[in-house]
Amino acid sequence: MKRIAIWIGLCLVVVTAGAQNKVNPLVKHFGNITEVPFSVENPDPKLDYKIVVEVNSDNPKPETVHEFFDKVAAVVNLHALGGVPASKLHVVMVIHGPAANFVLNDEAYKTKYNTANPNIPLFKELTDAGVKIFVCGQSLNKRNIAKENVAGDVKVALSAITTLTTYQLKGYAMLKY
Repeated sequence: MKRIAIWIGLCLVVVTAGAQNKVNPLVKHFGNITEVPFSVENPDPKLDYKIVVEVNSDNPKPETVHEFFDKVAAVVNLHALGGVPASKLHVVMVIHGPAANFVLNDEAYKTKYNTANPNIPLFKELTDAGVKIFVCGQSLNKRNIAKENVAGDVKVALSAITTLTTYQLKGYAMLKY
């Protein structure tokens, strides 16, 4: 009897944990997160958060949103959930290396991957949330990607190296995916 009660209790914990509601306070359709009402360490809404995120990972499933582009949306949503106002959240995403292949406009993406670029709606929501998105010009050149084939919400930087070092010298904390 005791074993059955323990087993039922464990099942309830698993079901309750799995039923947590996903929230998207700032980037509405991406970067799903969950509330943690029992957290003791949270963002300080009085601070200005300056974050530069480096993304240089490949996407093995080009028909889906790039996992690490989506994580940038989660970074934004986590800070917003923690009470940081959008005016105090300054996020820059720097895309380079293999990740540069996933900033193509729909036409170029369809030519390369036979599908529309699933990242374009995410780029739009990120820029609407104030995120600056840059792709490395060196990575574009290395991959023979013309500027005209880059999605509209993505801006071209001279290089990822110079963009990352510039923002770090401006006091941005760096995350790397």
